[in-house]
Amino acid sequence: MAIDTTASAPTPTTPPLGTPRSPRMSTRDKLVLFVLCAAQFMVALDFSVLNVALPVLGADLGMSQSALQWAVTAFALPSGGFLLLFGRIGDLYGRRKLFLTGLALFAAASVLATFAWDPASFLAGRALQGLGAAVIVPTGMSLLTTTFAEGPARDRALGISGTLMSLGFTIGVVAGGVLTDALGWRSTMGLLAVFALVVLPLAPALLPESRTPMRPHLDVPGAITVTGGLLSLIYALTTAADDGFARADVIATLIAGLALLAAFAVVESRTESPLVSLPMLRRRTVAWGNLGGLVTFSMMSTVVFVLTLYLQEVLGLSAWETGLVFGVQGVMSVIAGSLTPRFISRLGARRILVLSLAGQGAFGAALLFLNAQSWSVWLVTAALSLASMFHLGAIISYGLTVTSGVPDEEQGLATGLVTSTQQVGITIGIPLLGVLATTSGDLLSGTRTVLALDAAIVLAAAALIAVGLRTGRTAGSRDSD
Repeated sequence: MAIDTTASAPTPTTPPLGTPRSPRMSTRDKLVLFVLCAAQFMVALDFSVLNVALPVLGADLGMSQSALQWAVTAFALPSGGFLLLFGRIGDLYGRRKLFLTGLALFAAASVLATFAWDPASFLAGRALQGLGAAVIVPTGMSLLTTTFAEGPARDRALGISGTLMSLGFTIGVVAGGVLTDALGWRSTMGLLAVFALVVLPLAPALLPESRTPMRPHLDVPGAITVTGGLLSLIYALTTAADDGFARADVIATLIAGLALLAAFAVVESRTESPLVSLPMLRRRTVAWGNLGGLVTFSMMSTVVFVLTLYLQEVLGLSAWETGLVFGVQGVMSVIAGSLTPRFISRLGARRILVLSLAGQGAFGAALLFLNAQSWSVWLVTAALSLASMFHLGAIISYGLTVTSGVPDEEQGLATGLVTSTQQVGITIGIPLLGVLATTSGDLLSGTRTVLALDAAIVLAAAALIAVGLRTGRTAGSRDSD
């Protein structure tokens, strides 16, 4: 018998915050939101803050060029592979407890990476950071969605969270270069340790505990197959980004990952206490919402990657000047994050998801007019910033689309899917499309090819999701189907 998703409710120690009778956030509401968003921002920062520092790091620790990819892969593997597992463990045994454990692990791992004395100690720190992130992200999102009542309060909280996550990824690119030049590569890892050590003491007194009151057995076969499948898939794609798909280990792990995920689907259809509820995956909002999230993350990460190369290699901008372009993008993302919940309250999350994807694709297509002349930097700044505003709208609306109407005892499952989509999206975009730019004999031509494919995929996804969610008929409603 599967877990009952309707008859029971979570057992938070404090009532939900931000209820409709209190539309304005209290001081405690804001502090809770600060703790949760700071943790999410910290993890987003970790995805990009080290990228610029890799050459300096490699020289300092004696890592070869081929080994440098593991500085990124060692974090990406556990952070993406264990998300669903830890999201479900938090549901069953306490989200607050697991969230605090993840923060402590992330802080310790960041200290280890900061003071690493050789490649092995550094990669161990990165892997433990990734494991901590796999705990923090789904439990943090579950605490947010179960703490703030569904409606305007949750819309606003998710809007702020999504803005800071997007901003963290962008700021990481800029901060990584500034910190590495000024203080060395170790300061990038030290910054993460400081973040974790600031948030950790505040969390215990502020965050409410919540869990599903039922204690079914953990789906061990499902946990093994989905974790192994995600680990294999992420390894194959991140390795292919640097070395292509021809390597035997890439092909083998790609096939193994797909086979394990297929086995996971079979296991989940037969187990009494599934890790992922298949009926949940059959919900239109969950399936199409996650498709929207996958597309918006994968395609925007690809755009940022190829434009970083284009600005420096084709237009000849310095790292600092390139950072300024992405700084404008970050400011516009903040503006979008503050405005999106208002539009969602009027038009509904589904319609905003479709419109946001359409806007992201349209302004991404505008980048096809760039060339090798200096004025193109203004086109990049304007089009990228506007595309990022719509991207932020897609991030917020897809999270709301997926989690709205889901019972609190399954919020960990829903947010685990949301965050898994996010992590996989960030991971697969660059290997699948970005590599076309780096392997092209002409970087400008390769960049245009990537941008054309990117825009076409986003626009096609917007059309498919509009049909799948039937936004024209149900816009403005909070359908939980």
